[in-house]
Amino acid sequence: MTDIDIPSPQVSSGRAGVAVLSDVHGVLPALEAVLAEPDVRAAGRIVLTGDLLAGPLPRETLAALRSLGERAVWVRGNADRELTADPAGGEEGPPDPVSAWAAGQLGPEEREFLRSLPTSVTLEVAGLGPVLFCHATPRDDEEMVLVDSRPERWAEVLAELPGAVRTVVCGHTHMPYVRLTHGRLVVNPGSVGMPYGRAGAHWALLGPGGGAVTLRHTPFDYDAACARIARESGFPSAADWADTYVRARVSAEEALAAFGPGDGRAAG
Repeated sequence: MTDIDIPSPQVSSGRAGVAVLSDVHGVLPALEAVLAEPDVRAAGRIVLTGDLLAGPLPRETLAALRSLGERAVWVRGNADRELTADPAGGEEGPPDPVSAWAAGQLGPEEREFLRSLPTSVTLEVAGLGPVLFCHATPRDDEEMVLVDSRPERWAEVLAELPGAVRTVVCGHTHMPYVRLTHGRLVVNPGSVGMPYGRAGAHWALLGPGGGAVTLRHTPFDYDAACARIARESGFPSAADWADTYVRARVSAEEALAAFGPGDGRAAG
C-alpha cells in the first residue's frame, strides 16, 4: 500500500492534539511512558510513523499499540516491512540480529497486519492543513534526509508532494528536529525506543493552539527498563541491546556521521 487520506476532525481546542510516535522498536517501557503522558492520553489521534516492532519486545509492543483502537493511525516503516519479508520470494529480510529474532516472534495474523499498513497517510490538522506522515521520506521508506541535508536534497525528496501539503512528518533517523525548507515545515519526532544523543522517549505534538508543533521528551526509569527487557525478552542479547539503545549510548554526532553519506552529500 502507499498513501491514504484519512478524514478527521480538525483538532484545535482544549488539550487535544495529534501525537506522533515513531521508531518504537519494540521497547515497551519507553512506549508505556509516552502513552501515560497527559497530552498523549488526551490526543484525538496518535500517529505511528513506522519501525514499531523491530526490537526486544515485539508482540507486547504490538498489543499495546493496538489497544489504542481507532485513535491510532498506522504508517509502515522499512523495519516493519523487513519483518514480513519472504526470503524465498527474493525479498530482503531484517538486516540485524534483533530484527531477525523479532520477525520470528510474529504470527501469520500479525505479519499480515504489518503488510497491510500504508507507507504514508495524510491527515487534516487544525492550523496546519493537510499533513503528510511517512517513515523516511514521502517517496521511500528508507531514504535518508537529515536536519543538515542540502536544500537540493530536500527539493528532490519533496518534489512530488501535492501543493496543498505544507507540513511533512517523518521518522527513520531517530533524531528530533523541525526544519523549514522550500516553504514546507518538516518535523521529525525522534525515536521513542532507540534515541540517538539523549536517553528518553522522543515524540511530537501537533496542536493544540492553531497548529503548533512541539518536540517532546519523556524520561523514564532506564535501569528498570533495561532490567525488564533483559528479563522479559527472549532475544539472547537483550541485556546488551537495552544497555546500548535504552541508555542512548550512540551520540547524535555519531549518528549524523554514519547517516550523512546516505543523503548524497558526498556527491554534492
